[in-house]
Amino acid sequence: MNKRILVTGGTGFIGSHTVVELQQKGFDVVIADNLSNSFEEVVDRIAKITGVRPDFEKTELKDASQVNAIFDKYPDIQGVIHFAASKAVGESVQKPLMYYHNNLTSLMNVLDAMLSHNVHHIVFSSSCTVYGQPDKLPVSESSPRKKALSPYGNTKAMCEDIITDVAKVNDMDAILLRYFNPIGAHESGLIGEYPQGVPNNLIPYLTQTAAGIRKCLSVYGNDYNTPDGTGIRDYIHVVDLAKAHVVAIERMLDNKCKSKTEIFNIGTGHGYSVLDIINSFEKVNDIKINYQIVGRREGDIEQVWADTTYANNELGWKAERDLDDMMLTSWNWEKSRIEN
Repeated sequence: MNKRILVTGGTGFIGSHTVVELQQKGFDVVIADNLSNSFEEVVDRIAKITGVRPDFEKTELKDASQVNAIFDKYPDIQGVIHFAASKAVGESVQKPLMYYHNNLTSLMNVLDAMLSHNVHHIVFSSSCTVYGQPDKLPVSESSPRKKALSPYGNTKAMCEDIITDVAKVNDMDAILLRYFNPIGAHESGLIGEYPQGVPNNLIPYLTQTAAGIRKCLSVYGNDYNTPDGTGIRDYIHVVDLAKAHVVAIERMLDNKCKSKTEIFNIGTGHGYSVLDIINSFEKVNDIKINYQIVGRREGDIEQVWADTTYANNELGWKAERDLDDMMLTSWNWEKSRIEN
C-alpha cells in the first residue's frame, strides 16, 4: 500500500505543488483546506497533471472536531505536511489577532489530532521571517532568531516553538523548513499562485500588472542599503521547494532524522532585488512592466538570503531552477489562467 500524507493548505500555492510532487513519488494524499485563499478546482488541476485525484476535505482547522474527523476518516495517515496559515505580512500588521488565532489554533488542533491518532511525523512550513533582519548574511540555521517584524513572522516562530516542545516529550519527529520566497509555477501551466482578491505578494501582482488586471506595480522603497535601493530576497522556484518537502517526509518515514526536531533553510543561496525581478521578467517575457516607487511597507526587512549548505548536504536536496525560469513559468501560469 502507498503511504498516505495529510497536506493542510494543499490547494494553496506551495501546497498544491507539493501534492503533485508527493503523488509523482507514489504517495497517497488527502488535502485539508478551508479555501479561504484558494479554489477547489485546484484539485482537478492536480489530477490533470498527475493522473490521480487527491482526496479533498473542506476543513476549518480552527475547529478541532473537523480536524479529528479527517484523522478518523483516514486512519492510515502516516505524516502531515502543514501549510495552512494566513501569510500576508502587511495584513498581519493590520489584523494581528486574526493571524495569531488562525495560525496557532490550527497548528495546535493538528498536533492534538496527530497525538490522539498515533501519527508521528510532521513537516512544518516555516519561514525566513523568523530571522528578522539578520546581523550576518547569508543566514544559516544556527543564525539567531530575531524579534519578528510582523505578527505573521511571530506566528511562525511561535509555531516552531510549539512543535519543538510537543515533539520533545512525545513520539513525534518534526522537520521545520524555513523557506525563503517561493515564486514561479508548474511547467504545465495548470497550477500556480492565485490569491483571492488583490495580491499581497510581488509576483502575482507583477503578472497581473503585465496582464492589465492591475494598473501599476508598487515597489515598496528604493532607499534600502542595497545595490539598487530595493529590498533583496532569496527567491526559490516553487517546484524546487515542493521537492524539499517530499525529501523531508521521506527522511522521517525512513527514520533518518538525527534529532526530534530538525531545521533546514530552503532557498537558492542567492539574493535578488525587486528590480532584478522586474528586469528578469521583462527580459524573458518581452513585456514592459508599469511600476512606481512608493514608500517602504511596514514589516518588510531590507535583505535576506539563505546559506543552504546544510540542506544541500544533509537532505541531499538543491534548488535547480534559476530566476529566468521562475519569471517564465510565472507568466505562463498567468496567461493560462486568463485563457481558461
